[in-house]
Amino acid sequence: MPAPYRNGAGMSEITSQGLARLARLKFRAWHRGTREADYMIGCFFDRFHAEWSEVEIELFETMIEEEDVDIMAWALGTQSIPEQYRGPLMDRMMKLDYVDIPR
Repeated sequence: MPAPYRNGAGMSEITSQGLARLARLKFRAWHRGTREADYMIGCFFDRFHAEWSEVEIELFETMIEEEDVDIMAWALGTQSIPEQYRGPLMDRMMKLDYVDIPR
């Protein structure tokens, strides 16, 4: 998949192709199948995607193809995180301080 950024410079240099890619990711992050997964994964995307590198975007794209129950279990620490997802992105997801549930 092509990189969404010109010269890897970040969000200020995003291409139209990159915007479409991020829009698809946002949709997938917010349409998981359960409200709990929507909030956990969708809020995580909304809060942090602007800071992600190309590598982190690719990792998130791969991760959201996993089952919701697994992603949530990794973030909650109730299931061992597969090696491919271990690192700063999942460490950040495990903090859960980004979840904003409207009341």
